Amino acid sequence: MRPVRTVARTLLSGIFVVSGAQAVATPKPFMARAQRVTDRVAPLVARTSPRLPTDPETLVRVNGTVQLVGGLMLATGYFPRTAAAVLAGTLVPTTLAGHAYWQEDDPAQRRRQRTELLKNLGLFGGLLLAAVDNEGRPGLRWRAGHAIVDSRRSVSRTVRHARRGTRIAATSARAARRLPG
Repeated sequence: MRPVRTVARTLLSGIFVVSGAQAVATPKPFMARAQRVTDRVAPLVARTSPRLPTDPETLVRVNGTVQLVGGLMLATGYFPRTAAAVLAGTLVPTTLAGHAYWQEDDPAQRRRQRTELLKNLGLFGGLLLAAVDNEGRPGLRWRAGHAIVDSRRSVSRTVRHARRGTRIAATSARAARRLPG
């Protein structure tokens, strides 16, 4: 199953590596559509963290950098679950900014944007699967539950052995009292 996971993660990450590199190198084509989201997010960012940039060009580059690095991490298997979760997070503003088909007037453009939105939703689903994939190993919940069961068994075994040892000691003590001398 390992080769399948490797190929799937590499294929899933391709779009993020390419589009992230494009956004970092030339953010201008992305800025017009990104403006829809950055105009809403910029005041919130400015209020909470005044040091963070709020201009659309920088935000497009930051999003592109995160997608590029996250895509490379996912493709190479370096913290793939974290990379998938981060990429899923970057996909939300990208999809809202770039594929708001409900705002399109031209029917052909509207269909194209709807297709792009559905493609991004499919990518989001794939990233969610990659984010929770633990490569066939038991998850934290399973391990914690089994650790509890194992510790209960261990405690119960120790109690049984202690009771048996106590019974043996008591029997030995009674037998020793009956011995002459």
